[in-house]
Amino acid sequence: MIMVCGEALMDVFAQETTPTGLLLDARIGGSPLNVAIGLARLGQSVQFAGSLAHGFLGERLSRAMADEGVGLRYVQRVDAPTTLAMVGLNASGSASYSFYGQGGADRHWAVEQMPLLDGKVRALHFGSYSTVVEPIASAMRRLIDREKMSRLISYDPNLRINVEPDLVRWMGTVEWMVKHTHLLKISSEDLELLHPGVPVRQVVDRWLAAGVLLIVLTLGARGAQAFTKTLSVTIDAVPVQVVDTIGAGDTFQAALLTWLSEHELLLPSALPALTEPDLRAALGFASQAAAITCARRGADLPRRHELR
Repeated sequence: MIMVCGEALMDVFAQETTPTGLLLDARIGGSPLNVAIGLARLGQSVQFAGSLAHGFLGERLSRAMADEGVGLRYVQRVDAPTTLAMVGLNASGSASYSFYGQGGADRHWAVEQMPLLDGKVRALHFGSYSTVVEPIASAMRRLIDREKMSRLISYDPNLRINVEPDLVRWMGTVEWMVKHTHLLKISSEDLELLHPGVPVRQVVDRWLAAGVLLIVLTLGARGAQAFTKTLSVTIDAVPVQVVDTIGAGDTFQAALLTWLSEHELLLPSALPALTEPDLRAALGFASQAAAITCARRGADLPRRHELR
């Protein structure tokens, strides 16, 4: 079982204009929620740890998780509004976001109120702005401190500078996380934001020395790379006609975790022993999954039967 920790929100897309305004299309979203749904669709047992609002938006998020097979045991309900992410697309299909979430429900999950983790939970995944905004960021750190010795910790920074514009804060969070993370996945765009102009290998080597066992760098249309202390592997991207890239990184993360789980490698002790064929197979599986999402509108993540 994999537990995904972080935010669940509503992505709101502007449709055509009306005589008095705009039509809006609100869909469930949030990077951690996408990862959780992606894992469930790929056949993994998954729980979501986060907080949802009381009211109809929180109920819609809860129902969507249940319908997808995402467990709700570690979800908390709070008296706060659901965060809204206004989504716009540029000509290439890349998404930009404006967040309305100050004081939102997704920021108020409390580790002290969660049940003890099921013994079947083998890995915990963290990501995006829940690791930097308070009070949830501190709660997540307490959970990581408590569980890092007994379960695999996975992390994707997934920077959202329109939620937290302070890059120094993001950098501090990432530097704390690399000392507590076994598996780190990061996009080349996020790496450049954190360390502009610094050679990739220099940053990777420092993070590996800090304790990360496997680093995966996604390169968009240029493919993906994986690094351990002994290996470096690069693969090309899967060719695809891109509709948009919403949810592509979350799909890659879910598929990477799925491949490791299916091969009984979702363990801190297993990551340093991954071979070059292992890494190529894992990256290829995750890239294929991400390509499927890119070929569809929105964060419509694939199901297991769609992948080889």
